[in-house]
Amino acid sequence: MNHKLDAFLNYLTVEKGLAANTLDAYGRDLARYVGFLFEQEAMQPDQVTSSLVLGFLASLKKAGLSSRSRARTLVALRTFHRFLLAEGYATDNPTGQIQAPRTLSGLPKTLSPEEVERLLAAPVGDSYLDRRDRAMFEVLYATGLRVSELVGLKVSDLQLDVGYLTAFGKGGKQRIVPLGESALYELRNYLDIGLPLLDKGMGSLILFLNRSGNGLTRQGFWKIIKRRAKQAGIRKNITPHTLRHSFATHLLDNGADLRAVQTMLGHADISTTQIYTHVTRERLKRLHEQIHPRG
Repeated sequence: MNHKLDAFLNYLTVEKGLAANTLDAYGRDLARYVGFLFEQEAMQPDQVTSSLVLGFLASLKKAGLSSRSRARTLVALRTFHRFLLAEGYATDNPTGQIQAPRTLSGLPKTLSPEEVERLLAAPVGDSYLDRRDRAMFEVLYATGLRVSELVGLKVSDLQLDVGYLTAFGKGGKQRIVPLGESALYELRNYLDIGLPLLDKGMGSLILFLNRSGNGLTRQGFWKIIKRRAKQAGIRKNITPHTLRHSFATHLLDNGADLRAVQTMLGHADISTTQIYTHVTRERLKRLHEQIHPRG
């Protein structure tokens, strides 16, 4: 099994082009899985049954792994067994009928539209940092970019004349994402005044810079959004992905097509996007309980 695991990880690297962090996660999860199978004396793929897979997932739960972590592990197991089947190493996929652990308790935290407006309005001044922060927040809410994608943006990734940008997601996958009028306005404002002051004539290719003229980091953005949220009077525990989650949820709340949201978010699997439909359902349920006479 170890030999076949090596072949699978090589396949993910060469054929799928997965990001290093994703490959590491797959490798850790599957190494633990193969170790479990060895203990159960299942040395060959066709010796692995659905009961063994369920036993492994149960052992993860007993070890204290969250439902979200176990669901992620099951994705790795399914992909591995599909590979074994496709390559002729196995004649069956024991993960085919296994349901993912429920993860609704870990729904993404979002802001209400009113809270988003307050956050976007928090950088009220005309300093280069205020201009930068307004542009970053508007871009995130307009596009749903991952924070790693935001801080990795280059000036050349912007096509402001036609109103979109090019994002590079996990595994270097490229996608085109439209920008709204507010984001275009703040970007032009930042490019005209804020960026030249931050760049200090160094000619940086990176779009969003810190005070030293270097590319902003994810950690740097985390500190900025925390400070701006406090400034806006928002008491929720905001993370760097909060505006991404809010972007997706608000689109679906207003009738957007799930496939379109999947494309804009850069999700490879629509099941990842479907978590936001659970968010909207839970909100409607709470609203019904609070307002309906028989709620």
